[in-house]
Amino acid sequence: MASKKARGGRLRLWVQAASAALSNGYLVGFARGNIFKGRSKAVCLPGLNCYSCPGAIGACPIGSLQAVLGHRSYQFAFYVLGFLTVVGALGGRFVCGWLCPFGLIQDLLFKIPFFKKLRKLPGDRFLKYLKYVMLVVLVFLLPLYAVDFLGQGSPWFCKYVCPAGTLEGGLPLVAANSGLQAAVGWLFAWKNAILIAIIVLSLLVYRPFCRYLCPLGGIYGLFNPISLYRIRLDPAACTQCGACQKACKLDIDIFRHPGSPDCIRCGACTRACPHGAITMGITSPCKDGQNSRHCKKGDRLA
Repeated sequence: MASKKARGGRLRLWVQAASAALSNGYLVGFARGNIFKGRSKAVCLPGLNCYSCPGAIGACPIGSLQAVLGHRSYQFAFYVLGFLTVVGALGGRFVCGWLCPFGLIQDLLFKIPFFKKLRKLPGDRFLKYLKYVMLVVLVFLLPLYAVDFLGQGSPWFCKYVCPAGTLEGGLPLVAANSGLQAAVGWLFAWKNAILIAIIVLSLLVYRPFCRYLCPLGGIYGLFNPISLYRIRLDPAACTQCGACQKACKLDIDIFRHPGSPDCIRCGACTRACPHGAITMGITSPCKDGQNSRHCKKGDRLA
C-alpha cells in the first residue's frame, strides 16, 4: 500500500512539473526580463498561470476573463467562459490537482518541515467561501462596473490579490528591469505581503490559496459533481472507516461528499481506501453504464 501511494504521488508530481514547464516554456524571457508575445499568448491555459510571467506561452483564464469584461469594446467573454465550461465539464478541479503551476508551488512548500502541520485553518467552513466572493466581486462585478472615465475596467483580482502573478510575473520582471525597480510602489509591496502570507500559510496548511482564495478553483469546483472525470463511491463496499478523509490533505470526507467542490482529484483517497470503494476516472452516469433514469437504487456517484 505504501509503495502504491508513493507511486501515485510521484506520478502526480511529474505531471505537475511537466505542465508547469510546458506552460512556461519561453525560458529566454527570464533572462531578458520580457514576456512572450507570440500568437499562442491569445490562447487560455487551463491553470492559474500569470500572463506576465516571462516564460508564459499562453494566457491565464482568470486574467483573460477580467480583461474582456473590463474592456469598453466588449460585452461578454464568450471564448473564455466557453473554455472554462469545457475544461470544467471534462475534469472539474482535476486541473487544480494535476496541471496548475501555482498548485505545484504550494505542494512543494507543504513538503518542507515547518512546525506542526494543520489539517485546516480556524474558520475553514467560512473561509472556503472566500474564493466565490473573489470570483463574483473581483473577477466579475468590479471589472464590469468600476470603470474609469473612458469606460475601461481594471483586472481587480490580478492587480490587487493574485499571489501567483506576483511570484511568476512581478518578481522576475522587476528583478530583471531597472526601470521597473525604480517604479515600484505601495501596490507592489502589498502584493508581496500577500505572497509572503500565502507562502507561510502553505508551510502550515495544505494549499491555502486553492482552498480559500482561488476564483479559478471556485469555477472548476462547481463542475466537480457533474464532470466527466470524477470520483465514484461504491456504497456497497464503503464501510465509512474514514481512511479516505485521513489521507485527504484537504480534509474532505469523501464517503459523504464524493463530489465536493473542494476536491482537486489528487487521487490520495482512491489509493488509501482499503476496500476499493473509491475509484476515479471517466465514468458513465451509473456504475453499470445505464442511463441515469435507469440507475439502480443505491448507486451513488459524485
